[in-house]
Amino acid sequence: MKIIAIGRNYAAHAKELNNPIPGNPVIFLKPDTAVLKDNKPFYIPDFSSDIHYELEVVLKVCKEGKHISEKFASNYYDEVGLGIDFTARDIQSIHKEKGLPWELAKAFDNSAAISTFIPKSSIEDLYNLQFELKINGESKQNGNTSNMLFSYEKIIAFVSQYITLKKGDLIFTGTPEGVGQVKPGDKLEAWLAGAQLLNFEIK
Repeated sequence: MKIIAIGRNYAAHAKELNNPIPGNPVIFLKPDTAVLKDNKPFYIPDFSSDIHYELEVVLKVCKEGKHISEKFASNYYDEVGLGIDFTARDIQSIHKEKGLPWELAKAFDNSAAISTFIPKSSIEDLYNLQFELKINGESKQNGNTSNMLFSYEKIIAFVSQYITLKKGDLIFTGTPEGVGQVKPGDKLEAWLAGAQLLNFEIK
């Protein structure tokens, strides 16, 4: 199982980090050791002093595919959930300045908190899907999938030209504006279409 994550898929988030709007999906990977499940606490690693949260809708791939056509791409995922892409922003900033890869800032252990998944068939409109993150009861991110720059199908088709998708792979589809730092003691709660799927603490 691998995690494929999309950067800068919401224009307002790209703007808040002073990044250009991409012409194609921006891709990075996380290993399976990044997964944090079952609402277990996230422990801030000792190598960073600026860990940021990024709430995202996550797709679960349901079958293997390569060179997938965009018109058939919806057949390759059957469940959706929520994830938090934890990012060592201080490390990422240094690496971006030097033109280096982001892996140390994005792919560290437990950097991909994921919720349970729900069948996409139970969702009325995947492209009008509201999702929200609250920290200590205060709303921090409130996004809607209608604002994505690249659709789920575009992402799947694009990624599969380079990387074979396999059953169980997870695709993080990008974060809206409102990202920020987490601190020990913070309680994170997240909702997808009104259903709470994440509820865990920072330590």
